[in-house]
Amino acid sequence: MKILKCLLVFITFSGSIIAQTRQTAKPNIIFILADDLGLDGVSCYGADNYQTPNIDSLAKQGLRYNHAYTAPLCGPSRAIILTGRYAFRTGAVNQDMTGQMQPNVETMLPKILKPAGYTTAMIGKWGQLPLGPAEFGFDDYLRYFGSGIYKNNPNKTFKYDLNGSELKLKDEEYMPDLMHDHLVEFLSKHTQDPFYVYYSLSNVHGQIVSTPDSKPNTQNFKDLYTDNINYMDKLVGKLLHTLDSLKLRDNTMIVFFGDNGTAARAAELGTVHGKSIIGKKGTMQEGGSLVPLIVNWPGVIKKGKVLNELIDASDFVPTFAQLAGAALPTNNKIDGVSFAYQIKGQKGTPRDWIFTELGQHWYVRNSNWKLNRAGELYDMRNAPFEEKLVIVDDQTRAEKEKLQRVLDQLNPAAGILDKGDGEGRHASKAKKIKNKKGNKKGNKKVVGNG
Repeated sequence: MKILKCLLVFITFSGSIIAQTRQTAKPNIIFILADDLGLDGVSCYGADNYQTPNIDSLAKQGLRYNHAYTAPLCGPSRAIILTGRYAFRTGAVNQDMTGQMQPNVETMLPKILKPAGYTTAMIGKWGQLPLGPAEFGFDDYLRYFGSGIYKNNPNKTFKYDLNGSELKLKDEEYMPDLMHDHLVEFLSKHTQDPFYVYYSLSNVHGQIVSTPDSKPNTQNFKDLYTDNINYMDKLVGKLLHTLDSLKLRDNTMIVFFGDNGTAARAAELGTVHGKSIIGKKGTMQEGGSLVPLIVNWPGVIKKGKVLNELIDASDFVPTFAQLAGAALPTNNKIDGVSFAYQIKGQKGTPRDWIFTELGQHWYVRNSNWKLNRAGELYDMRNAPFEEKLVIVDDQTRAEKEKLQRVLDQLNPAAGILDKGDGEGRHASKAKKIKNKKGNKKGNKKVVGNG
């Protein structure tokens, strides 16, 4: 009996030591960035039309956020994620201007984490970001050219850049699989040192085409889109299997995030608990910027936890830096607020508001209200299914004044402003859109109410 008691004490003590080690060790960080994926594409968020069991398992065993926001287009969104700075500071206010950032001015995450001993990799879409991953500090990269690449078609052979060597995609190759294989190769080489991987998926950006798992001759858009959701989820499952096989899972933090809301035709199909989300990619409505955020770190994060605290895309830089024991840059203002304490289940102070900007439009939002650049106040208590423009009266004036103080403090109008037509996309495409729409103003399909 004494031996049994001693054994139980030893096991308990050992478990405590292991838990403490996980809390203090520098985690490997894998940041999975899904493309054009809103809440209506992930089943653990209540999506009615799609099943994502592997992504759901991350949430079931980790932490899921209900209110995570980013910019509503890919280039500006990625700039915020990697720099921790708002667009009016970096100039990433539209797709074209995002590409004008310079590494001697803007510091991205890999350069922040490098002094803390991290090896870094960028795999997938570099998108509208400038230059290449190496110039901004990534040690290893596989970067494809374009916005959403899957496989060659009869009219085009796609190219990608593997650590400085430009290669052509073979006709039998599928880019998401090529990216996964490179990810596995990178992980296999770095089992002993901490690493940060920026894993920027093709899925589910258009043009939506068949996957290796699609039935032959599938043509229906909904079926193809479902296949792409399924394949994205499959890739997440394959990654988890790889981490287990390499014995990396316990000290690897996986963050799953969307770069902006669901796009175009797919947004018209998706519903959450039977309701349609208002807005989509490219709009200043809720569906443009509200995206899934799941954080999974075995032994550190309490399983199945759901938080309603606000998260801003700028928050990843200070959060990852704090967990890695890395110093933040001092030459530039970092807008993000670390939520590392939430990941570790500790007490802290959550942010009161998030800021979103695209083109000549911006807004600040707290839990219940949103104030945009035009001074319009929206009731967000039924978001993401409704955002109600309200007349400011004695009951709502205090809410507007509170948000206005935030905007006054940020003062985005004094920063770098959009030099195009204001809607945030490429200038040439924007003109075509305007011509097709007869130069209609306030088109919610393009900008929304922001």
